[in-house]
Amino acid sequence: MRVVPIFAVLLMIFGVAGSTDSAFHAGAQGSVLGPTTAWRDGKFTIDVRAVVARSNIILQRPNLQREESMPLGNGRLGLGVWAQECFTAQLNRQDTLPKRLSPGQIVIPSLCKLTNAADFTGRLDLYNGEFVERGGGLTAVTYVDDQLDVMVVDVKGADPKVLQSAELRLWSPRKAEVALESDLGALAETWQDTNELGSTGLTFGSLAAITSDGENVHVEAISPLVVKIAFRPHPDGSFRVFVASPAWQGGDVVGTASTMLEQAKKRGIQAHREWWNKLWEDVDLMRLSSSDHVAEYFENLRMIDLFTTVAESRDRFPGSQAGIGDLFSSYKDSHYWSPSAYWHWNLRMQVSANLGAGLPQFNEPYFNLYNDNLDNIAKWTKDHMGGRPGVCIPETMRFSGQGYENELWLKTQGISCSEDSQPYFNARTVSTGVEVALWAWQQYQFTDSREFLETHYKLMRDATRFMLAYARHDAAGKLFTYPSNAHESNWDVLNPTTDVSAMRALFPVVIKAATTLKIDQDLVKELQAAIPSLPLLPERNPDQSALLKEGDSHDHSIIANSYTPDALKHNEENIGLEPVWPYSLIGDDGPLHDVGVRTYLNRPNKNLADWSADPVQAARLGLASEVKKALVEITKTYQATPSGLAQFTVPSEFYVEQVGVVADALQNALVQDYDDLLRIAPAWPKDWNVDGSVSIAHRGRVYVQISNGQINTVGIKPGDAQDLKIRNPWPGMTRGFWRDPEKYVATYWRRFPDVWVHGDWARIDDDGFWYIEGRSDDTLKVAGKRVGPAEVESAATAHAAVLEAAAIGVPHELKGEAIVVFAVLRPGHEATDALAREIVDAIGEKLGRPLRPEAVRFVTDLPKTRNAKILRRVIRGAYLGQADLGDLSALENPAAVTAIKELRARPV
Repeated sequence: MRVVPIFAVLLMIFGVAGSTDSAFHAGAQGSVLGPTTAWRDGKFTIDVRAVVARSNIILQRPNLQREESMPLGNGRLGLGVWAQECFTAQLNRQDTLPKRLSPGQIVIPSLCKLTNAADFTGRLDLYNGEFVERGGGLTAVTYVDDQLDVMVVDVKGADPKVLQSAELRLWSPRKAEVALESDLGALAETWQDTNELGSTGLTFGSLAAITSDGENVHVEAISPLVVKIAFRPHPDGSFRVFVASPAWQGGDVVGTASTMLEQAKKRGIQAHREWWNKLWEDVDLMRLSSSDHVAEYFENLRMIDLFTTVAESRDRFPGSQAGIGDLFSSYKDSHYWSPSAYWHWNLRMQVSANLGAGLPQFNEPYFNLYNDNLDNIAKWTKDHMGGRPGVCIPETMRFSGQGYENELWLKTQGISCSEDSQPYFNARTVSTGVEVALWAWQQYQFTDSREFLETHYKLMRDATRFMLAYARHDAAGKLFTYPSNAHESNWDVLNPTTDVSAMRALFPVVIKAATTLKIDQDLVKELQAAIPSLPLLPERNPDQSALLKEGDSHDHSIIANSYTPDALKHNEENIGLEPVWPYSLIGDDGPLHDVGVRTYLNRPNKNLADWSADPVQAARLGLASEVKKALVEITKTYQATPSGLAQFTVPSEFYVEQVGVVADALQNALVQDYDDLLRIAPAWPKDWNVDGSVSIAHRGRVYVQISNGQINTVGIKPGDAQDLKIRNPWPGMTRGFWRDPEKYVATYWRRFPDVWVHGDWARIDDDGFWYIEGRSDDTLKVAGKRVGPAEVESAATAHAAVLEAAAIGVPHELKGEAIVVFAVLRPGHEATDALAREIVDAIGEKLGRPLRPEAVRFVTDLPKTRNAKILRRVIRGAYLGQADLGDLSALENPAAVTAIKELRARPV
């Protein structure tokens, strides 16, 4: 393990492209932001290209060593690019299983004039998704086409008279088929998955084919593992080298390769750039600054995380396993960890970071890994976990769903989720399935995709059923799990904190999911009955191993790893902090906040791995100074490559998990809403300035500007209408009910602990304006379907003719209630029956046919209070002919009520 000071690599070879202070148009000068706002014309104004370019990686000398290679990729085909032999690039795919064999390396020795030049410069251009090298009058731009699995090296400035060459190479003990055709040379290989525990017998393979669009291309086989092309540049000194490397299980080598290469030649570089440019427009960006420039460094690492996420996450399964960016390897076929297996622990920070960065689509390979293998995982559970129902998802899981690790350096292979295995790191880690289920729920919360929830609900349900089956009741009626691992730290213990947290987090979520989908009501009842029987988190004092008992003081307690206090330790994890993140049971306030803080400050393993969640958990606890400290310490230890990626093992590989932690920590420090309560800058370091945005649930986005420790601007992009929940009270809010304090607490404070619930729906429009849309408990129930009046009104006002609308429920003999909409028309529109039907149809199209209004009534005004709140209660009473309309002292326009009373004479 190398220990490198945080700026050692920066000074040696790694730089940023420039300060670009105008990237967020905030009117600031220098590294300290001014007091002006980036919020202009109803939106947060961002120069996307300039912000992304701040994190470009600048090479001031050739990156001659493979440890210095630059990452590129299109999500399926990845590259590591460095200057060995003047230009070398390694091709990598995730589907060359089970050993993740490289399709080959490309060497272009004729680029020596470029890399040996005294004026050499290199730049990993994140905005365009390409690696640009210049020197000696030449320019070489390397990229992977966004649509085709083709690597392209686009060269300009070459001497048209000088013969150029490029080689495609494999190495021993690989055995390839060599194919030569006209101007194309290829190396192809297939093999069967037959030599590991859990082998599938499936055929896998690799294919790489090289050509050029230069003049007089000649191809030949140098050896059984090397093909070479030779050519001359075009008269203008330009040429391109193309290398196709699609998914391969055998077939027509030349036909497959030539078709793809011809398509690539026609596409050109501009289409590739446009794809990347468009992608960045939808990403949550951050511009950081601090007087010591540490903040800028973490801005760079976060951007590298987002870039590598996109570059490795568009295939069926994740491109990263064991926290390693396998698609960016420059180490031929060398892998320290079993390349056929995935460690969930090393994927979760990337899933979380993608949500907060506005990149949920790049979590699809993660969910595919588990959902596509669900039947295999269920069979594994039945065979290895005592025939129990549901799924125990192996923490270390083969790509095909079995819990085998298959490490070359292990005498006995590791097995996960296995009752019949010897004690081992993850033999009885049974909480992984719960984590996957919880991330599925988070993905649904962020995207509001009912289709996603319907697709992944079975996994959520089956993970729940397994936990219900694995847990047993003790003599006191409490549920417990045994034997069970506290992840890799403690083996075969009682009630590990991971299990306790998992059940406490998952059971309420599955109740919500089942209720949303209107299924599995028997499971809902079972979970509702189980929740009161769940065990409490184990607590102990920091200087004692014995657990605290009922009646003991908890004033100084911390969360223990399990109910087995003296269990042997096997790994350097902070299990006591799992309830904070990822399980979200403890945050920056609430009854367990203090014990969470004490657990953090007394954690046994401080910043001890590149996957350490310390900075994320510090952010969740509101510990701003600890966020900064943990980020710096982990980065000093593990971020040791010019690409910004980490090194964790010897021999070295490129680890992406550390930049994933950085991204997730920064996002959680700036904005949180994991429990439906929006927090702005809950743990932002006071000496760091920021202009940035973070995605939140229900397709929302929060824009924040902080300078000199002060929040200058907060903008919220609309996602969906939700309950308005306010943490910080103000002097004019309701303080109590006369002689009924219990009703006051129940009405305003009990629904969400320590949060005052206003009781109204709130919506934010595209310009960032907030709208209070009426009572959240004012729900219409039509034929068993519930809908808020605000939803109906929003659908009505979406029609071009409608200026304002109010929706009420009226009695209906068959449906129970029917919807009637009162609409105020915009100038120039006439109230006609045809228009009324048109509005009814428009509402039905948006909300569904069962929620079509029974009628639309046109009025010139709606009854409102002096502060413009529409009085639905009064509208309903007037329309139904009720004599007592209640207190009308706040009514601004009584004539509107009279008009509605007159409408009642017309039949519905």
